[in-house]
Amino acid sequence: MPTTSFDKESIKASIIGKLQRYNGRTIAEASNAQIYRALASTVRDQIMQKWMISREERKTHNNKRLYYLSVEFLMGRSLYTNILNLVSTDEYKAAMDDLGIDVDAVLKEEPEPALGNGGLGRLAACFMDSLASLNLPAMGCSIRYEYGLFRQKIVDGQQVELPDYWLGNGNVWEMPVMEDACEVHFNGRVEMAEENGRLTFRHVDYNTVEAVPYDMPLVGYDTSTVNSLRLWSARSPKRMDLGSFGRGQYVQATEEKELAEAISNILYPEDNHYEGKLLRLKQQYFFTSATLQYMIKDFKKLNGNDWQKLPEKVVVHVNDTHPGLAIPELMRLLMDEEGLGWDEAQSIVTKTIAYTNHTIMAEALEKWPENMVKTLLPRIYQILVEMNRRLCARLWNHFPGQAERVGKMAIISYGYIHMANLCVAMTYNTNGVSQLHGEILKAETFHDFYTVMPEKFSAITNGITHRRWLMACNPELTKLICDTIGTAWIKDTERLSDLAPYADDAAFREEFAKVKHHNKERLAKFLKEHQGTVVDPSFIFDAQSKRLHEYKRQMLNALHCLVLYNRIVNDANFTMQPRVFIFGSKAAPGYNRAKQIIRFINALSKLIAKHPRASKMLQVVFLENYDVSSAQILIPATEVSEQLSTASKEASGTGNMKYMMNGAVTIGTMDGANVEISEQVGMDNIYIFGMRSDTVLDMYREQTYNPMSIFETNAELRLALTQMIDGTVMPDAPGALQDLYHSLLIGDYGSMGDPYFVLKDFGSYSMAQRRIDADYANKDKWNRMAVINTAMSGVFSSDRTIREYNDTIWHLDPLKSL
Repeated sequence: MPTTSFDKESIKASIIGKLQRYNGRTIAEASNAQIYRALASTVRDQIMQKWMISREERKTHNNKRLYYLSVEFLMGRSLYTNILNLVSTDEYKAAMDDLGIDVDAVLKEEPEPALGNGGLGRLAACFMDSLASLNLPAMGCSIRYEYGLFRQKIVDGQQVELPDYWLGNGNVWEMPVMEDACEVHFNGRVEMAEENGRLTFRHVDYNTVEAVPYDMPLVGYDTSTVNSLRLWSARSPKRMDLGSFGRGQYVQATEEKELAEAISNILYPEDNHYEGKLLRLKQQYFFTSATLQYMIKDFKKLNGNDWQKLPEKVVVHVNDTHPGLAIPELMRLLMDEEGLGWDEAQSIVTKTIAYTNHTIMAEALEKWPENMVKTLLPRIYQILVEMNRRLCARLWNHFPGQAERVGKMAIISYGYIHMANLCVAMTYNTNGVSQLHGEILKAETFHDFYTVMPEKFSAITNGITHRRWLMACNPELTKLICDTIGTAWIKDTERLSDLAPYADDAAFREEFAKVKHHNKERLAKFLKEHQGTVVDPSFIFDAQSKRLHEYKRQMLNALHCLVLYNRIVNDANFTMQPRVFIFGSKAAPGYNRAKQIIRFINALSKLIAKHPRASKMLQVVFLENYDVSSAQILIPATEVSEQLSTASKEASGTGNMKYMMNGAVTIGTMDGANVEISEQVGMDNIYIFGMRSDTVLDMYREQTYNPMSIFETNAELRLALTQMIDGTVMPDAPGALQDLYHSLLIGDYGSMGDPYFVLKDFGSYSMAQRRIDADYANKDKWNRMAVINTAMSGVFSSDRTIREYNDTIWHLDPLKSL
């Protein structure tokens, strides 16, 4: 019989019973992996009851539902956070203590779902947590990647990518929903005919891929609401060609199956060749089409064919441009499958779909070769052509005679489908993810669209779920906060500001510092076990952990480390607060310069470690295979948070918020959410450096910046840059960093050198680092700053973000909490 109550004794009985039934083992005989599955399936039993009730509640009251489409959901491990959100940590801990189970060892058995890469996917995961916790009906939708991004291995200082087969031992949380499987069609041609005086379109001679959904529960904190994360897996309807197999053609026998299933193999397949681009396009259409087919089916069950009600009952949110094909796909479904005319369908689509922009980087604003779309998705291409014709006619009325301006705003131009233009033009809302980013979208990136349709634009600052990024990852600090100001902040994070007066309380600061030191010891233990790296918890822990990209400027941090090394080596009187600089980053497999930066960081680490005096004050550590689980150990231990993006380039950032919430002090540019962090904590509790965004944008326009002038006048920088290529840093391969060196001084193929102003901002950054060094020596001052950062972080909870999205964009009614 399934467990229906979840007190200590019933939890114990469930775990023991599952081990006996499924493994034939006692607790004493069972492996940690077997205990993990018994424990996780016990938690799942508890969730299933709530999940069933939530589904019935939504259907009974026919609540409007959000479909949140994202190519990434970087969820992290679920077992502990599910127990936390069920408000059952005490019961489970007591049960496991009674059974003699090593909780930490068992939790490590859970595979890390490889469903994301960086901030985009982690934001989506935080949003799902907050939606459920606020009782808002939603379904997250993506792809069930078998191998995810990759598992990073550092070999001889260089990144090597290994497959991350996270599904190797199954996924205890997922449930296949075969009744919602559907077909997605590629290639073929479109036949046009006239029926009853109406032009109809029929897609024929297509290739079919089956989309099979797997649902994972998303548990709200202390509520009965459980939403779903739906992950689509690609499957060929033809499993094997027995004729080919019988002829001994074993590879050909399963070729069609392998080609179809490649769609859900890997997140972000390399796209520097045609086949890689084609696979990415297939992925994006595959999961958007499957999701919308399910959405239409679910809508019809509850509302019949009253299509005018669709925007009242459904909202589709595209998280960046990757799911943007949802726009023409919904048009196709409404016109070709449901019989609506163009004008009616377009009116519904543009009231149903909203779009979040996450970048102003030109190369990240997706575009697809027109002929590729025409061949792979012939009916979608036809719809895009007509959308483009109508949009350009409208724009021509606003900008008569300005063909180039209209061309830049067109959905199809210069041989490409421009996804950002599609998303802005054909949705009812386009939002930025920080206040600064929202202003840049209106003033720069989409300025012409803002001129024509200003009502569409908004800005909602990102947030993080404090349940994972404080309560789960930093239980000691959570307890200290609850003991000091009570528990109201758990459901209303802005009440964390009640902690601010305690920044002036010496006893509280001492307890706060003790928690930080314990977290540093925990990180030191993890690094030793994880990669054999020894760090001293008495050092300042300084971290920069994020996707590796030139605009995020890990290079600025690394160059500064080399300058510090030179100061120590060349000046016997130079001293500094001992500090370990920790980097956690993955570089995209085809992004060679980002990989060179990783190589540079690891070479620096070796150089410093070999020097007897430098190694007593300075250490560089590269955290291998940085993921959510290692972030949950790194972030609570960090004292200095490096947020160094070139001003105007980082849309928001969320790592900055996680570090802040855990009492780290930020050194950063006035970029993204750093601006709002500085407003919350005050300029005395953050280290701001570098050019402001308006100055950066002016410098790009003027094109007069010459990094060689800085190289010639700044002796410290000149020495460090020269050491990159003279054998000092890379004695075994002096020329290995030549490209990196040239990019900073000369540029690529006629483009400007140092395009992200690493050298330009270095002097300001170095001065800010000197201030950190001086301030850290004053422990009272530093601990006061750390407390203020935690106290003022509540506004950056994703609960606040989701409330703003709901008030501004979605307009969902909460489910009744039972």
